[in-house]
Amino acid sequence: MSLQDTSTSTSSHRKTVMILAVVAVAMLGLGFASKPLYDTFCKVTGYAGTTRVATVKSTTVLEREITVRFDANTRDDLAWTFKPEVVSMKVKIGQNVLAFYTAKNDSSVAVVGTASYNVTPIKSAPYFSKLECFCFTEQRLEPGEEVRMPVLFFVDPLMVEDKRLDEIKTITLSYTFHNVENPGEGAYTQEDREKRLKDIQSVDLSQ
Repeated sequence: MSLQDTSTSTSSHRKTVMILAVVAVAMLGLGFASKPLYDTFCKVTGYAGTTRVATVKSTTVLEREITVRFDANTRDDLAWTFKPEVVSMKVKIGQNVLAFYTAKNDSSVAVVGTASYNVTPIKSAPYFSKLECFCFTEQRLEPGEEVRMPVLFFVDPLMVEDKRLDEIKTITLSYTFHNVENPGEGAYTQEDREKRLKDIQSVDLSQ
């Protein structure tokens, strides 16, 4: 092997090592970022049954109606009673709707919980839009405290343009509360919830 061949081989080897190093660093960075990126992707697209987050209320109401069911669950690590105030309601597509869940801390100590959520059928998730939801913040409940938690939502009128969803008559909104072991300072308290509820109830939901 000539000196030139040796030099070329060494240069090629270094380039390969550098490429592999860059890929490794990129994969490491993606590993740290994947969870928030995945969460953001789900919220924007409705992927994996994640509801979309709306910034403005619906202004179009259609005659077509759909039943929305409300489901509530708690993990074993959370001593709360959690349930919807109504099991289901029939709404018009595009109608801005305010619903409530209730939660009670059955333990003798203050507890912070947070809720995960999804919609089924999964293919309807991109059209289920939430304007307000208790799942957006951690919730602090004092011992024995019972609270009402609002959900403000609408089913996007664009749903009627998706022929895959013509057969859907019922959408289920499901929440699961679990304990937060290391809560942040921004967990909602009774005062925060009461203020936010007044703000929500002052919103004109008519189209």
